Amino acid sequence: MKAIWNNRIIAESNDTIVVEHNHYFPKQSVKAEFLKPSATHTTCPWKGLASYYSLNVDGKQNPDAAWYYPAPKPAAENITNYIAFWKGVQITE
Repeated sequence: MKAIWNNRIIAESNDTIVVEHNHYFPKQSVKAEFLKPSATHTTCPWKGLASYYSLNVDGKQNPDAAWYYPAPKPAAENITNYIAFWKGVQITE
């Protein structure tokens, strides 16, 4: 699977985990140079507290376009160290 935004591959992996129709990519498969930490947080009742990254690709910004669970609840432990994308990030094979 690939995560693409602004014509660049942000992440690529054969080992994504699908949760609620979202592909979560292993953190090591994501190109860290495109990620900028965000102060945004949300809470999922069963996954826990989510943290966000904004994407910065070739001078263009996509605020809060990636999220992850730094310490997910037990029901979502399998997505520890995984990152998902939205806000126009194309997920394709």
